[in-house]
Amino acid sequence: MAVSDWVLLAYRLPREPSTPRIVLWRKLRRLGALQIVDGLVALPADPKTIEAFEWLADEVVEAGGEAWTWRGQPGSKAQQQALRERMAVAIAAEYQDLLSEAEAAQSEPTRRTMERLRRELRRIEARDHHAPRERDEARLAIEQLAGLIEVTQTTAILR
Repeated sequence: MAVSDWVLLAYRLPREPSTPRIVLWRKLRRLGALQIVDGLVALPADPKTIEAFEWLADEVVEAGGEAWTWRGQPGSKAQQQALRERMAVAIAAEYQDLLSEAEAAQSEPTRRTMERLRRELRRIEARDHHAPRERDEARLAIEQLAGLIEVTQTTAILR
């Protein structure tokens, strides 16, 4: 598929019970879906995102709602760029939060914190479609934290 192809999920769920709406929202968040308007989300189209939206559409219908998946392209290059920028800004903010956490943890590094940050990094990377520079900065900060932990443990063993 072309780089400019997008997959869209248009959905409507009943307000009650609220559980299916919450579950859907969480799954869309894990995927990194970009909310265009209420009930319409988008992701760059690839086999993984297309399949994910098709599964979610089935879940919406099973929960008593309506859902459609669409594939298409924005009407102009400016719209395409605006969508990409919105996604990039959102994911960069997540990496920046992770970077801040990793830097703060360096004052009292623990293996548990490092492992949690690595898991969070993997979760963010799974929904990252544009690889901003903040990704590399967050990775580096976490690896520096891992290095500090190794030094701390080696020092403790030698004592």
